[in-house]
Amino acid sequence: MGPLSSAPVRAWVVTGAGMAVNMCLGILYGWSVWKANLLAPKGVEPGTPMTGRDEGWTYLSDERATWAYAICGFTFALFMIPGGRIQDRYGPRVGATLAGLCLGAGCILAGLMQSYLGLVLGFGVLGGIGMGLGYAAATPAAVRWFGPHRRGLIVGLVVGGYGGAAVYISPLAKYLISEQGLTGSFVALGVFFAVVIVAAGQFLRMPPPGYTAPAAPPTAKAHLSQTATDRTAQEMLGTWQFFALLFLFVGSAQAGLLVIANATSILNNTAKTVAFFAANAWLLASYGGLINASGRVGTGTYSDRIGRTNAFALNGLAATAALFALPAVIESGNVWLLFLTVGVVYWQYGGTLSLMPAWTADFYGAKNLGLNYGLVFLGWGIAFFIPLGAGMIKDATGSRDIAFYLSGGLLAGAIGLSRFVRRPAFE
Repeated sequence: MGPLSSAPVRAWVVTGAGMAVNMCLGILYGWSVWKANLLAPKGVEPGTPMTGRDEGWTYLSDERATWAYAICGFTFALFMIPGGRIQDRYGPRVGATLAGLCLGAGCILAGLMQSYLGLVLGFGVLGGIGMGLGYAAATPAAVRWFGPHRRGLIVGLVVGGYGGAAVYISPLAKYLISEQGLTGSFVALGVFFAVVIVAAGQFLRMPPPGYTAPAAPPTAKAHLSQTATDRTAQEMLGTWQFFALLFLFVGSAQAGLLVIANATSILNNTAKTVAFFAANAWLLASYGGLINASGRVGTGTYSDRIGRTNAFALNGLAATAALFALPAVIESGNVWLLFLTVGVVYWQYGGTLSLMPAWTADFYGAKNLGLNYGLVFLGWGIAFFIPLGAGMIKDATGSRDIAFYLSGGLLAGAIGLSRFVRRPAFE
């Protein structure tokens, strides 16, 4: 039997449950579909009341339409910390149950308030709380069932559910908005997510006392970057490597978040003369979700072989080139080249969400991963200020070109720093 089959069935049930939870939490990656419907059309001023199915709502500026997305991401990151404490102390089912209730209530509140404030409080704050609590429950639970030689793959599978959520959420949101309006879309998905997350969360389990994860096969290569000792959050905060990982997270995540926040609008701008894509601009967000999820599993797999640092650099260099090329690609109107270019950024972003928890476990051990990764995950929340700044640039200049160039530069800086990061040497 191969190394994968040596893990108990319960380990794979937990992994699958974690994927199911994340496939609901990943509504954040479908935000560009809602944003496209919230933005004031050309010739219409922000603040103008909507009509038809969306009567009661008002159109927003690009900056305002990005705030709920940014606040959700930052709140998500902040609540990974208490979420990690809940996971480490009470187990993953408690966190997952609270997550389902918070996310469901947040989406329903956003829909019923029909306002910018409702989006911020419901989707941004309450939804972000749910995402933080749920995300902190799913990954550590699965990681503890497997040995370090499979850490990248298992993390990639679990967080791949989050990345892949846009594959179905984007078209579903488009359909619900067209049939039920903005309010109906938020309320329907809120109920659905609450039911699925709470149900799937009951299958999350930590290994029983005395459980030993399957050992690596004799042919597996051990990486010098993996520690055999578990470190506490306090010990982690005393190392410069923690702050380095924080910056690597900011520098690498912001690139994908910038594209995710604007995917539908980017395709609208590129495909002005292609009727099919102009009418189905959600396709780029859905395609991005597929590549995002694939990038998590793929990067997690080859990072187990070539190391986290090399995988980070490989993904990052390709994405940096794509970001610098993106303004020209959009201007060219070449939709197929756009999908290729954006796909590179999505893969890199997905890879980051696979690499960072595995990197954290490599440096500080898996026992306290819930809280330790929650602290490192703050970098992801900080990264949301980049797409928010891009919205301000767009409102001021009419273009996101400068934002793409700045994003590429920041990612390049993160790649440079990654070459100097090594596992902490504790006394």
